[in-house]
Amino acid sequence: MTMIELIEKKKHGQSLTDEEINFIIKGYTEGLIPDYQVSAWLMAIYFQNMDEEEVFSLTKAMLYSGETVDLTKIKGVKCDKHSTGGVGDKTSLVVAPLASALGVKMAKMSGRGLGHTGGTLDKLEAIPNFKIEKDIEDFYEQVNKIGLAIIGQSKNIAPADKLLYALRDVTGTVDAIALIASSIMSKKLASGADNIVLDVKVGSGAFMKDVDEARKLASLMVKIGNYYHKKTVATLTDMSQPLGCAVGNALEVKEAIETLKGHGPDDFTKLCIELTVEILQVCEITSSYEEAYKLVKSAIDQGLGLEKLRAMIKYQNGNPLVIDDYSLLNIAQNTIDVIYEGQEKLYIKSVDALLIGEAAMKLGAGRVTKDDAIDLGVGIVLNKKVGDIVAPGESLAKIYTNGQNTNLAKEMVYSAYTLTKDVVTKMPIIIETIK
Repeated sequence: MTMIELIEKKKHGQSLTDEEINFIIKGYTEGLIPDYQVSAWLMAIYFQNMDEEEVFSLTKAMLYSGETVDLTKIKGVKCDKHSTGGVGDKTSLVVAPLASALGVKMAKMSGRGLGHTGGTLDKLEAIPNFKIEKDIEDFYEQVNKIGLAIIGQSKNIAPADKLLYALRDVTGTVDAIALIASSIMSKKLASGADNIVLDVKVGSGAFMKDVDEARKLASLMVKIGNYYHKKTVATLTDMSQPLGCAVGNALEVKEAIETLKGHGPDDFTKLCIELTVEILQVCEITSSYEEAYKLVKSAIDQGLGLEKLRAMIKYQNGNPLVIDDYSLLNIAQNTIDVIYEGQEKLYIKSVDALLIGEAAMKLGAGRVTKDDAIDLGVGIVLNKKVGDIVAPGESLAKIYTNGQNTNLAKEMVYSAYTLTKDVVTKMPIIIETIK
């Protein structure tokens, strides 16, 4: 077979075989097939799509293009939780400790943030001396001892996906559902967990803007997981406004800790509880939703999740005193309030998550390229969210800054708010669950 034959075949909407897809991925990874031919193939996929068998084959080819993690050395049931990314999304810092406290082994490999969405590793590095790089044997030992570890993903996991994603990024083919699903699931399957819980974000601050498209993506990822004998569930969650109130690495760590203490924002707390419930159910720790919900609530009320987070921080060389002393997080000390300048009380109709995320980036909280340095202490805390009433002179949000683009960020945050005289019904954080 030749690459030009396979491009032609996909261009005309025909399905590629497992052997043909493996030929492409192997050839590209080994440098035998040039970028321009793979770019043409990706564009053909963008317009002609892939059927499920093709997606399963592409996932497998990328999965086995590099190392896979063998978690059999870890005793007990293992689960991985993945989010498609959003503004203020610090759920792993709460969900993983809660699930671990309730008997699930959470052996998690995470990534860094790029663009307006933050990465779990960046947030963890806001904790003084926290070590995200670990030898695999140390990783196994930690999860066996305390049931929880969050480390950096191995560079050798699904290398074909890294190459393909970089090419998709510069050829306008990122938003093809078949390519997104196989990209995410190749890495999740390579990470070795028994079960997978997916948090698929939908809205202005998420990659998926449309509920129908997000549903298609979630359904396809669940099918991939189940096809490869991993019990998989996906929850569609709202990202039309930032999740919780804090946006920015150290600020989000603080909010996650507060949530484990039982004092988190309502929407964020609800999401963390629901995702942990899904983990308990998919891992068959509980037999019913009601039982799982009671266990998770109890784990928060008794501080069990908080103590798991403390243990993980200590085990990974971080300073566990951050749990009780937030000054150790080095949150920016310069603050400025974004004041509502209207003349009457109004309701918050919407808060543009994308604009808030971009404002945080301007402050230095995010990176444009993977090599950019970020300021872990800056960010934004929302004082008003959708459905709240704001009076003249009240603060919509507070900006934490070290002097970079402060006025621009303030203008962007103000512009993110849309107000109305009408009462606004808050959108539920959980849109749908797909099993």
